[in-house]
Amino acid sequence: MEESKSTRINKYLSEIGHCSRRAADKLILESRVTINGLVPEMGTKIYPSDVIRVDGKIVSAPEEKHIYMAFNKPVGIVCTTDIKAEKNNIIDFINYPKRIFPIGRLDKASEGLILLTSDGDIVNKILRARNNHEKEYLVTVNKEINADFLKRMSNGIPILDTITRKCEVVQLDRNRFKIILTQGLNRQIRRMCEYLDYKVVKLKRVRIMNIRLNTPMGKWRYLTDEELTEITHLVSDSAKTHSD
Repeated sequence: MEESKSTRINKYLSEIGHCSRRAADKLILESRVTINGLVPEMGTKIYPSDVIRVDGKIVSAPEEKHIYMAFNKPVGIVCTTDIKAEKNNIIDFINYPKRIFPIGRLDKASEGLILLTSDGDIVNKILRARNNHEKEYLVTVNKEINADFLKRMSNGIPILDTITRKCEVVQLDRNRFKIILTQGLNRQIRRMCEYLDYKVVKLKRVRIMNIRLNTPMGKWRYLTDEELTEITHLVSDSAKTHSD
C-alpha cells in the first residue's frame, strides 16, 4: 500500500490473510480492532502508516521471504552489484526479478560456486563465521606440484602483510590440487601460488560451508530448507570476527 493509498479496514484484514471480510466486520463490531489505538467505525479507511491491532496484537502483511541461491559463476563475470560501472556484472547476468547481492566474492578469472541472497543479516553472519566458513576449491597450476609445495601451502604463506591460516591441501594429479580455506583474502590462492613460483591456470570453487556446486555453468538454484538450516547452525556456533 502506498502512503497515498487507503483501503477499508475489513478489506485490509482480508488481504493480509488475517481473516475473511465478514469475520473482520464482526471483529470491528465487537471493538476488538484498533487503528492507532482507537476503535474504528465500520468502513473506516486505513493508510500504510497506521498501526492496526486485533485483540491488542499488531497485525501486518507477512514479510516477503528472503531469496537464497547458489550460482555457478562462469569466468568473466564480476561479483559486483555496481551494474553501471561493470557491464559483465553478476546481477545483470542472473537477471533475477528481485534485489539480490553476492555473499563474498569470486574473482573475475575464477569460476564456480557463489551464494546470492536478499538477506543482509545472513551475509554478515556467514562472512564473520571464522571457524566454519569453509570454502573448497579445485586448482590447476602451470607446472608439476611437489611435496614442498603442498607442505608450504598448507602451513601458511606470507601475503598481504599477513600469514595465511593453516589449511587443507590435497594433490589430485600432476598439476592439480584441492584446497580448503577458512579466510577470504583478496586473490588469496593465486597470491599463495605466485609466492611459490606457480601460476594458477584454472580455479574453481566447489563448496561453501555445506553448500556444494551442483548446477550447470551459468545456472543457479534455490538453497534447500535443509541447507539453510545447516548454515544457520554453522554460523550461530562460530566465533564471530570482523569480516575477512
